[in-house]
Amino acid sequence: MIATRLRSALLALSVTAGLTGTAVSAEAASVTALSCRGVGIDPAAQIHHRTEKLIKAPAAAVWKLHTDVAGWPAWQPAVTSAKRLDPGPLRPGSRFRWTTPVPPTPTTPATTLVITSTVEQRQPGRCVRWTGPAIGDGLRIDRGVHVWTFTPVRGGVLVRTEESWTGEQIEADPATAVRYLALGLDAWLADLKTTAEAR
Repeated sequence: MIATRLRSALLALSVTAGLTGTAVSAEAASVTALSCRGVGIDPAAQIHHRTEKLIKAPAAAVWKLHTDVAGWPAWQPAVTSAKRLDPGPLRPGSRFRWTTPVPPTPTTPATTLVITSTVEQRQPGRCVRWTGPAIGDGLRIDRGVHVWTFTPVRGGVLVRTEESWTGEQIEADPATAVRYLALGLDAWLADLKTTAEAR
């Protein structure tokens, strides 16, 4: 139960749309930023993180699972609700709202973030990029930017993700923000891998 709550909290911070900080991880600093249709995270953001995972499942199945936003709560314990705000396939201009609990940190209270994301770029089966604010009681991320890429490889698909966050409140403690972002992105990828490989 505690592990699930911690994962939920960590994912909540990462799903918001991006954490980028002055304290950039060595991994993120040494690699070219991810992009979808030539656009990546906010290059001026102080808080960001990048990670990747090989998923041993068909690329099309992983893409479908990941882009079925309304289905996220079924396989991600950290996503407590997710709703499309428009009909049809996920495409540029599509909007969705989702929620995730966040634990207290030294500078923010425990809360539930309400994240409203807008798809900015998408290339079917290859990449998606969305942006948006995350707002909770006592915690606000003004703008998150989240990029996902899906590269078919022998035996599966290499999923890479990079996220940045901007906002005065989170920029006051970038080390904590980056730590939670990294843990949240890792949890999201782990859940995606577990679910996709079990199907």
